[in-house]
Amino acid sequence: MKYMLLIHHGTTPLPGSDEWDNLSDEEKGAVYGAYKALNETAGVSPGLQLQPPETATTVRVQDGRTLTTDGPFAEMKEAIGGYLLFEADDLDAAIELAARIPSAGMGGAIEVRPIAEW
Repeated sequence: MKYMLLIHHGTTPLPGSDEWDNLSDEEKGAVYGAYKALNETAGVSPGLQLQPPETATTVRVQDGRTLTTDGPFAEMKEAIGGYLLFEADDLDAAIELAARIPSAGMGGAIEVRPIAEW
């Protein structure tokens, strides 16, 4: 089964923020090391980090007209910051991998969603 792991950063300190700058070099290294290990895990297809939510454009079509709104539809704290794909034997394996994503333990959450294969 293939899963998409959607990374919601929440209050996770991100590079370039004051909160990130307040982390020790050891803490920053641990985060980078965790992501490196995730990307090297068998079955993982690394996704890309997304730009901050304020750079988003939300698109809707209403009465045949395309409407755009600057910014994300979701609350900023709920916005997706990145993703990865994981081919696993079962949901438990995907949950175990999701728990290793630093954001899961630093103020964010990981949504694990099976990919539909028609």
